[in-house]
Amino acid sequence: MAGQKISLQQSLSQKLSPQQIQFIKLLQVATTELSSRIEAEMEVNPALEEGRDEPLPESGDDNNQEESFDTSNDLPEGEGIEDKIDLGDYLRDSDQAGYKLQGDGPSPDDDDRELPMASSNTLNDLLMQQLGFLPLSEKYRIIGTQLIGSIDGDGYIRRDLFSISNDLAFSQNIMASEAELEEVLNMIQQFDPPGIAARTLQECLILQLERKRGNYELASLAIQILEDNFEDFTRKHYEKIERRLGIEDHQLMRDAISMITHLNPKPGEVSESSDSGNQYITPDFILVNNSGKLELSLNSQNAPELRINRNYRDMLDHLSKTSKKTKQDKEALGFIKQKLDSAQWFIDAIRQRQQTLLRTMNAIVEYQYDYFLEGDEGKLRPMILKDVAGAIDMDISTVSRVTNSKFVQTEFGTFPLKYFFSEGIASTTEGEDHSSREVKSILKEIIGNEDKMKPLSDDRLEEMLVARGYQIARRTVAKYREQLNIPVARLRKEI
Repeated sequence: MAGQKISLQQSLSQKLSPQQIQFIKLLQVATTELSSRIEAEMEVNPALEEGRDEPLPESGDDNNQEESFDTSNDLPEGEGIEDKIDLGDYLRDSDQAGYKLQGDGPSPDDDDRELPMASSNTLNDLLMQQLGFLPLSEKYRIIGTQLIGSIDGDGYIRRDLFSISNDLAFSQNIMASEAELEEVLNMIQQFDPPGIAARTLQECLILQLERKRGNYELASLAIQILEDNFEDFTRKHYEKIERRLGIEDHQLMRDAISMITHLNPKPGEVSESSDSGNQYITPDFILVNNSGKLELSLNSQNAPELRINRNYRDMLDHLSKTSKKTKQDKEALGFIKQKLDSAQWFIDAIRQRQQTLLRTMNAIVEYQYDYFLEGDEGKLRPMILKDVAGAIDMDISTVSRVTNSKFVQTEFGTFPLKYFFSEGIASTTEGEDHSSREVKSILKEIIGNEDKMKPLSDDRLEEMLVARGYQIARRTVAKYREQLNIPVARLRKEI
């Protein structure tokens, strides 16, 4: 029998304290959520309250809530909360690839520094509200809820009814036939936005055409085209459709095709821009161009005035000076000290959050300075998280959390911070680097000005971009075109 072998292995690991995790969560909180986060902290800690007061001796100086772009580099760096730990150990799920958001903001003539940008209820909320108006049995209401929950973000149901029926049977013990699901689905398909809960693009377009009340004859022709000639329609074989349907009026055909092409292929996105049930996103930063000098400030909601409750300070001082402490005195002293330490740490964490936000945004402004001066999208430089993280000596995960769900108000619109990030492409003939966003902007402009009777192929688009000095391959042109949701030349053709 072989002898047992005993080995000793030593490893070094680092775990984050609850306070460090709390700071990380504070860092990623948006401005609109910060006040509720502070209120929640004050509810559980009576030693923390709103108002300006002298800090405890061990706390730092108050931080100015406004910081200009040129002076923010003087912010203290050595003893920040995030400098004491490697946030990458905690934030490995950072979103580093989703820099495709765009934000529409207020008019550049509007001087309101806290003008919000509207968003809306979710698609699910909108549909559930409409479901509540139907006089349904409890079983059908459960079926309707299950169907709505199966709708994707673009408005389609891609799961077959048999699978949804099985879900109801296993998860809710509801035995529903496919015919019953079809009946409830037909009701949901009459909800707003038009075309919702379709299973195919063809069904989605037909559902929208059935809502057309203004021109029944034209809508009927458009429905006939989609029902009997959908494949030829997608291939733009319009002359073949005219011959098959016996249409001699070419203008009528053009009008029917125009009606179809102006429908929404992704009805779920309509609810995202609807005016009903608006919520608001308040900018986290304000950027002003003051006679050619960019001045950055935090939204005042990011710099709340917090202080230690004076009564708790006095009680700590009194109990500390008591010579003979009873058991109750010692318990009270421990409780008060714990609450005071927690309150002071929270105040310091809020201040550190302000500094980290400003350091990150200032780095973005410096990197994209030319863009922020004029708002010309063509002047956006290639920029990734690593560039900003290196400039402020922070972890990439920290920068990702700071930029996520944060907005900046400029004189030409309000934008999510991730809007300013983009990949770089190959250098131009002059040796300059340009961002993919700049190339997409030019590509969109070229296609927008093309002859729709003879749309440009990807090969031709490549040649035109190369002629402008952008060294780009045809496959890259195709990729950018798809990211812009622009179809191939054959599908852009108009009659």
